[in-house]
Amino acid sequence: MASKYRLYEYTPSTAAAIAATACFGLITICHLIHYFAQRTWFFTPFIIGGIFETTGYTARIINSQQPPLQWTTAPYIMQELLLLLAPSLFSASIYMVLSRIIRVSKGEERSPVPARWITRIFVIGDVVAILGQATGGGILSQTSFSTTSSKSNTSRQNLGNWIIIGGLIAQIIFFGLFILASGVFDARMSKRPYPPRRTRSRHRHHQPRRRRSPPWRQLLRVLYVVDMLIIARCIFRVVEFAQGRTGMLQRKEVWMYVFDGLLMFLVMAVLLLWHPSRLGYYHGKREGRGEDVEEGKKRRRRRQRRRGSSHRRTREWFEGGGVI
Repeated sequence: MASKYRLYEYTPSTAAAIAATACFGLITICHLIHYFAQRTWFFTPFIIGGIFETTGYTARIINSQQPPLQWTTAPYIMQELLLLLAPSLFSASIYMVLSRIIRVSKGEERSPVPARWITRIFVIGDVVAILGQATGGGILSQTSFSTTSSKSNTSRQNLGNWIIIGGLIAQIIFFGLFILASGVFDARMSKRPYPPRRTRSRHRHHQPRRRRSPPWRQLLRVLYVVDMLIIARCIFRVVEFAQGRTGMLQRKEVWMYVFDGLLMFLVMAVLLLWHPSRLGYYHGKREGRGEDVEEGKKRRRRRQRRRGSSHRRTREWFEGGGVI
């Protein structure tokens, strides 16, 4: 259905929408390759967020091909909601990464929040933020092409704006608490780190060499970066909706691409370069495979012992002349 009402305060750029769709589509495909190759199932919300970004900018391509004031409402609602909710899905997977970092570093006692509760607490907060933004986005999308009176339409727009702002503020608060918990854990581990494990040397007279430390600390720094990127995007969105449709940020398309599209692309790019799947190899567990490396070694040793006893019985049988 085409709308005769102004859905955008500008004419959407086709070139910008195509470029954003291509960038998010390619990087989402790269994440999907890691996702299935490394079986990082906890990254499912992150993958869905990448699909949301790609689909949202695809919807903007559809609107950009239509004449002004004749935009189709379905693509507009789709891009409005999907681009608004995608960062919340990114943050859900980021919360899960911290709990795995705590387990990898053997630092459960030094975390301000138990590792098993980090994902639950912050993901619940993320769900609250998602529901608030989705509700406000739905109200705002409906009022954009409503045929009711101007006064009623304006009041509903203000209601939608403030509900979205409430969801964004909730997301910022939980992200702030998440950064605080990460910082406390990092500081405690820096003051009293656990001694690095040593591997046995093959030669008797050689000193044992240090095993390479796991990359959890580097990944923790990466989480700081992506957290700040998402918070910057949320602050931009709060200011945008607080100004309303007549504000500077909603009247210029470039601001959305710079402070939303670009920042979210950087989040996906950073977590692609420093993918959390690295934790699986250093922890002794490969995510999703369900077998600890130490358990695998014990299983192989048991198999070798059984094989050795079988060979011994066979040798005794031959030495005894083959008589049972």
